[in-house]
Formats: sequence, C-alpha cells, structure tokens
Amino acid sequence: MSIFQSLNITASALTAQRLRMDVVSSNMANVDTTRARFVNGQWEPYRRKLVVMEPRQEGFSTYLQAAMNGRASVGDGVKVTEIVEDPTPFKLVYDPSHPDADPNGYVRLPNVDPLKEMVDLMSATRSYEANVTVFNATKGMLMKALEIGK
Repeated sequence: MSIFQSLNITASALTAQRLRMDVVSSNMANVDTTRARFVNGQWEPYRRKLVVMEPRQEGFSTYLQAAMNGRASVGDGVKVTEIVEDPTPFKLVYDPSHPDADPNGYVRLPNVDPLKEMVDLMSATRSYEANVTVFNATKGMLMKALEIGK
C-alpha cells in the first residue's frame, strides 16, 4: 500500500459527498418548479435526482472474503457511477387558479420532499466531516513520520 493511498481513498469520498450535497441543493432549489422539461408536448415538473455511488474496484464481499482467508486487502475508494431520477410519482395539489393546472384543477408538483432532502444533506455533511477528520489524521501521521527522520 502506498503512503498516499489512504489520502486518495479519502479524497474520493470527499469528492463523492460534495457531489451528493450539490445534488441535494439542486433538489431543494427546484422544490416548486412545475416546468422543468418539455415531454410529449407537455411541461413536466422537476424530478428529484439521486447520486449512485459504488466502490472503485471490488465490492465489500471481496474484501470480507480476503480478510477471512487471512489476506490483508485495502479498498480503492468510492466513485459516483451516475445521477438518477427518482421514479416516485409527482405530488398532485388542487389549485385551479395555477397556470399549470390540468382541466380538473390539479397541479403536478415535483416529487421533492424537503424533509428527505434535509436528511440526505445531513448525512452527506456528516460523511464529509468524517472524511475530513480521516484526511487530517493521516496528514498528521505523515508529518510526524517526517519529523522522526530529522
């Protein structure tokens, strides 16, 4: 294992969590957007986006099997594979005065739930903070190792 591999692993997690926070921010900014894109001759509301992450190389089970067989193995970080749209249906709200109301008076609103977004944002923030702590601890250990050589 390279001396900088733990920094690279932590940096990949920081990058992924930062993107996750950006996506949550985008979702919150569009919580009331009823005209996000034009599909089949009609405006469609904004659809919530989600970040999909996975290990850079192998899955957890591979590392677990290696550890159980007595072979030490280190991961290679995390990567964002895609940003997907949440398939849950749009919210229907009765408001016949709204310009986007259908003939029955219902307006389709985005499937963004501010409570879920805040939970996702808190989770991403905590993960980001934990990785910053790991990064700083690793940096401190490397600095102490350099001081030993003086």
